[in-house]
Amino acid sequence: MDNKHNVLNEQGVAATGTSENIHVNQTHNSQHNATKPSAFRSLLPILAFIRPYKVMALFALLALIITAAVSLSLGQGVKLILDNGFIAGSKAQLSQAIYVLMGMISLLAVGTFTRFYLMSWLGERISGDIRKAVFNQIVTLHPSYFEENRSGEIMSRLTTDTVLLQSIIGSSFSMALRSFFILVGGLIMLLITSFKLTLFVIICMPLILVPMMIFGRKVRTLAASSQDAIADIGTYAGEIIQNIKVVQSYTHERLEQLAFGREVEKAFDVAKRRVKQRSLLIAVVIFFTFAAISMMLWVGGMDVLAGQMTGGELGAFIFYAIMVAMSVATISEVYGELQRAAGSATRLLELLKVSSDIQELDNPILVKAQQKTVLEFKNGDFYYPSQPEIAALKKINLQIPQGKVVAFVGPSGAGKTTLFELFQRFYDPQKGQVLFNGVDVTELKLEALRQAMGMVPQQPVLFSTDVWHNIRYGKPDATDEEVIMAAKQAHAHDFIERLPQGYQSYLGEQGVRLSGGQKQRIALARAILKDPQVLLLDEATSALDADSEYHVQAALKTLMQHRTTLIIAHRLSTVVHADIIVVMDKGEIVATGTHQVLLKSSVLYQRLCELQFDSIKESHH
Repeated sequence: MDNKHNVLNEQGVAATGTSENIHVNQTHNSQHNATKPSAFRSLLPILAFIRPYKVMALFALLALIITAAVSLSLGQGVKLILDNGFIAGSKAQLSQAIYVLMGMISLLAVGTFTRFYLMSWLGERISGDIRKAVFNQIVTLHPSYFEENRSGEIMSRLTTDTVLLQSIIGSSFSMALRSFFILVGGLIMLLITSFKLTLFVIICMPLILVPMMIFGRKVRTLAASSQDAIADIGTYAGEIIQNIKVVQSYTHERLEQLAFGREVEKAFDVAKRRVKQRSLLIAVVIFFTFAAISMMLWVGGMDVLAGQMTGGELGAFIFYAIMVAMSVATISEVYGELQRAAGSATRLLELLKVSSDIQELDNPILVKAQQKTVLEFKNGDFYYPSQPEIAALKKINLQIPQGKVVAFVGPSGAGKTTLFELFQRFYDPQKGQVLFNGVDVTELKLEALRQAMGMVPQQPVLFSTDVWHNIRYGKPDATDEEVIMAAKQAHAHDFIERLPQGYQSYLGEQGVRLSGGQKQRIALARAILKDPQVLLLDEATSALDADSEYHVQAALKTLMQHRTTLIIAHRLSTVVHADIIVVMDKGEIVATGTHQVLLKSSVLYQRLCELQFDSIKESHH
């Protein structure tokens, strides 16, 4: 966990540090985003997610083409009404023209419904698939990835970025495509209706397209910064809410409100600049578009008065010109959305491309039957990726016999928890081997390796669901009877029964509705249900009161029977009866043996015992 997080947990005053980190991160991200490929190229890989639904996409495209064609044919309806109805003065021809127009409008309505439904369906379906793909990727990544990347930013990619892509695929892209067809078809119809007037449209096109390119690029850069700022806000708020008791105990509510307010204002300033650029883009496009239409009206009106074209042709031309103008305006607006979506797509695709540092072989070996030596470490050196210059473990040689209780003791930072992480292959050592039942863990199927181990941490992790789910996490297909039996063995059944809804009671975020001892017993019930070959206990009783410790120790005795147990111990009184005690210091194993042997042979172990047992004697006096 990084220093900033530790400051928040221990002191509750992380506002200034967090603000600086966010500012630096935003600057870096903005610079990085500015060098990304074009919006269209960024969105191209999303087509892979559309491929499974190509039939739906083809029907949507067909409906889109039909609606565009019908929209364009409305211009001929206008020409019929004007020339054959009003100008010819024929009621019959007027009625006939109106019937034709109503038929076209009905077809347009049906086509629009089909297009909108199919495109929206595609948007929702594809954003859901992307969300699943990103989540599936996240849960397989190595732990060090989450040391270097903030959870709030990852959550923003899963939610905000995918929602934006859904909007683009389901709505904006459809509008842009339809507008493009109308733009092309409209220009063709303009040429057919009046070549001279069409020249005005063609001359005016660069006046509209150039601002789109200039402002669009600015919008894209600001949109990426805006997304980053929103992710930072989410991260900051999540951290404060998660540690609300620390914040309130130090009475830092006002400080955190001010710090959060500053971050919101920063995000608002970025959003304000983005909105300003988009507004300018739309305003410039509208001005040039309608200025061009006004000029065409003047020239066309002169031609009608001179008898060079009919009133119906001018009406149709104006109709097509307005449709072309609206299409360009829509494309310009969607182009801004596309710039935002490109940033989202790039971030999501970057996440999908991340490969885990922990790679499994193509044909991994399943866990073999238990050997005399269950776990072994050979000549191991390990450095955490976030601290590559400091050795967390050095020259580790260790054998753990089957069925024994092995305790790891030593000062904080000695490398005890790191050993547990390497046994479960959350990391691989830079040098040496970790063997499980005589096989290198890098050759084993990862799922089988971790399934053979059961971890009970010092701070148990509970999910904000009910008791059933939290215990059944150890064995998802367990029956209700198996869950209840595990709870009884963990001395948890009685207090669970006293909860408002028993086993159906929701425990709140991180099990906030339970005491420390109750949480620990739920975690033990989960481990009992998993029934692992090797049990890993990270000082499972250190934070408990005497009554809770009694229940947890009783549950541990049941759990430890007939299995290999590894215990990280800070209180030596809990491990004096261990079969083997491993003494660690500064990432090295300095001594191994029983309690009695180590009292005679290890200076560090003697000192640890004197410190602890003397303090116990003093507390009794």
